[in-house]
Amino acid sequence: MPPDCCTSQAPQTPSFGSSPWNRRYLAAVTALAALWWLAYMHILKVAQWLVYDMLALTKGSRLGAASEFFVYDTAKILLLLAALIYAISWLRAALAIERVRTFLVDKQKGVGYFLGSLFGAITPFCSCSSIPLFLGFLSAGIPMGITMAFLITSPLINEIAVVLLWGLLGWKFTLAYVLAGILAGILGGWLMDRIRAERWLQSFIQTTIHNSPQRQLDVQAPGLPRLSIRQRHIYAYGETALIFRRIWKWVILGVGVGAALHGFVPDNWFAENFSAKAWWSVPAAVLVGIPLYSNVTGIIPIMESLLLKGLPLGTTMAFCMSAVVASIPELVMLRQIMTIKLQASFTIYLWTILTLVGWLFNAIGPWLL
Repeated sequence: MPPDCCTSQAPQTPSFGSSPWNRRYLAAVTALAALWWLAYMHILKVAQWLVYDMLALTKGSRLGAASEFFVYDTAKILLLLAALIYAISWLRAALAIERVRTFLVDKQKGVGYFLGSLFGAITPFCSCSSIPLFLGFLSAGIPMGITMAFLITSPLINEIAVVLLWGLLGWKFTLAYVLAGILAGILGGWLMDRIRAERWLQSFIQTTIHNSPQRQLDVQAPGLPRLSIRQRHIYAYGETALIFRRIWKWVILGVGVGAALHGFVPDNWFAENFSAKAWWSVPAAVLVGIPLYSNVTGIIPIMESLLLKGLPLGTTMAFCMSAVVASIPELVMLRQIMTIKLQASFTIYLWTILTLVGWLFNAIGPWLL
């Protein structure tokens, strides 16, 4: 460690043991982490006790299986969400969105598409809540293709979904899902630049873009002190409370749908009616999914249940990704920003790319699960 006299540019983040508050914070976090781990390791036993002993449901019955799935997955996902949102927010506490904007503006198009898509993948937004940031990027002068790459990828992927997918469906499926989502964003951004999609933005958006040159960006000055541990805790706690309040109901709804599928749909129904050999099943699944509204956290239990019931991997991915990346509320909001031509191009692209993703993963599915 260098001596204090050598660090004159900006204060360093205090160490955990540098103040009584930090020591109390470390002790509290350690205790809560131990309690969290104890609860997480006993979810299945508690779910079975509640369903079969307290509620006296018959083990092996449809209602019993659906109820056990619901209790187990709901508790597991909510526990993971509470811990992960806090941890990720704590680490991201010093991230300045304005710096990200500035970083993206001068990049080459190919690198920009990738970075826009990657930034979408690490931001916890659903299809509707990503629109304000999308609009802010446009107003900041970031090219249309990069902002579209962000808009496509942001609802599809986030850190929480990656952890949940890894835990429920394995690392191969998780990696395939993440790569497919990022690639969809990159190709979408490239296509939107190729067709000069910015000309199909609403006129007031074009005026805002022209009147907001890069030099007017409100960029956080470099060299500001890093946030203290206490400040990061305050930020992370606030983010956890805010995001948890917004998504817990979608988790319960998604698990409820997954539980109904798990308990009441015959085991082979999906395999018999939507087999990988039926080419039409993938585009049909995308068409059904696009009008629906869900976020990626809520759709994961449904994805798990569909796969357990025999729905092919690619068809499952196509349906779930379409339900996450687009929705009627999102399209209504985008109508205020995009003309009909741009909105139609955006929707047709999503239908096409998700259909291709579905066909591809139906072909390679046996190697991923």
